[in-house]
Amino acid sequence: MNFSEVFKLSSQLCKFSPDGKYLASCVQYRLVVRDVDTLQILQLYTCLDQIQHMEWSADSRFILCAMYKRGLVQVWSLEQPEWHCKIDEGSAGLVASCWSPDGRHVLNTTEFHLRITVWSLCTKSVSYIKYPKACQQGISFSRDGRYLALAERRDCKDYVSIFVCSDWQLLRHFEADTQDLAGIEWAPNGCVLAAWDTCLEYKILLYSLDGRLLSAYCAYEWSLGVKSVAWSPSSQFLAVGSYDGKVRVLNHVTWKVITEFGHPATISDPKIVVYKEAEKSLQRALGRPACPPPRAAESKYEIASVPVSLQTVKPATDRANPRVGVGALAFSSDNYFLATRNDNVPNAVWIWDIQKLRLFAVLEQLSPVRTFQWDPQQPRLAICTGGSKVYVWSPAGCVSVQVPGEGDFQVLSLCWHLNGDSLALLSKDHFCLCFLETEAGVHTAFRQPDHCT
Repeated sequence: MNFSEVFKLSSQLCKFSPDGKYLASCVQYRLVVRDVDTLQILQLYTCLDQIQHMEWSADSRFILCAMYKRGLVQVWSLEQPEWHCKIDEGSAGLVASCWSPDGRHVLNTTEFHLRITVWSLCTKSVSYIKYPKACQQGISFSRDGRYLALAERRDCKDYVSIFVCSDWQLLRHFEADTQDLAGIEWAPNGCVLAAWDTCLEYKILLYSLDGRLLSAYCAYEWSLGVKSVAWSPSSQFLAVGSYDGKVRVLNHVTWKVITEFGHPATISDPKIVVYKEAEKSLQRALGRPACPPPRAAESKYEIASVPVSLQTVKPATDRANPRVGVGALAFSSDNYFLATRNDNVPNAVWIWDIQKLRLFAVLEQLSPVRTFQWDPQQPRLAICTGGSKVYVWSPAGCVSVQVPGEGDFQVLSLCWHLNGDSLALLSKDHFCLCFLETEAGVHTAFRQPDHCT
């Protein structure tokens, strides 16, 4: 692996363009656009205040910058740098802003979720959508960009409205059978909408495009319920992470559970590969200290012998949002694997084989896992723990890589490039790019799981 130089960053606002040609980053009130290949600055825009949210349009021609404190949104054009747009929500305030799939409309959510304002960049027309619900995931666009599903709250009941994105006309409006709707998400094929209830009530609802309830699923009652939800890229499976520490996978034919994945604290199956991160010795082979001393201890992966006891934490039951249950899960781009994190086993990432419906591997880190993300092109998982290393797993093995540079670069978040050949590593005030080797080189590295590249 190779690394770029380190660049300044604010609020971890750094994103690749959808076409993969550009990299946008924010430094306080400045928006910097770089060429992905050379990292040379192509455009530098100055906003009216510190940027709190940044988002590319789907066609990579425009960038939206939101300044929530001032109720402002500024839109910049890459093709016409002299063109700009300013949207001021005024006294209504601003809490969220996003692009429509066509990249020509901006959707702003006002304070207290009183309404969503749809601004057209082409006609300068304005449309309003009332009663948006303040919830975990209340807006979802279909993958083809044709439909918008919106969670609503009116008359003390939950509703879902489906709009046509071409003219923002209401297509369907129906009541959701939930106590307190927490989120909605379209299947990648755009045929089914999943909705889930508050964590106090275990309920998954599946609706068709015309609002018909296809199925309702409840795993248990009288306990904390759904914590995370993820569709497989093929739309064949819906994975539901629960507070009881299990993932339930529903199939798209009958919408019944085809398997349950538990997260036991002890791994005893010899067929499961358990990688444990271990610090490398600071002494050379002759016993003399390494000189100069490293700024952070390097680490490597060791294959543990079963049975393996994973480090667990006892959740505080007297506080809200306890650290328990499956808080993160994601399918690989080829649908072969599912990665999960059980929050009361915070240092471990579990990787499941979806074809064989069994546990494939477990990675136990030295620190709690902050986030992980799959390579968009192949089954390769990148992981960060808030330290100065990035971890990459593939079916052939895994590596621990130290981020070079002066000071301690703490990787708090990461994102893949569209082609899967590079990673953006984000810290609190800086970012850098990690360039992965050629396919043959990466496989060679992966064949040495106990080696730090």
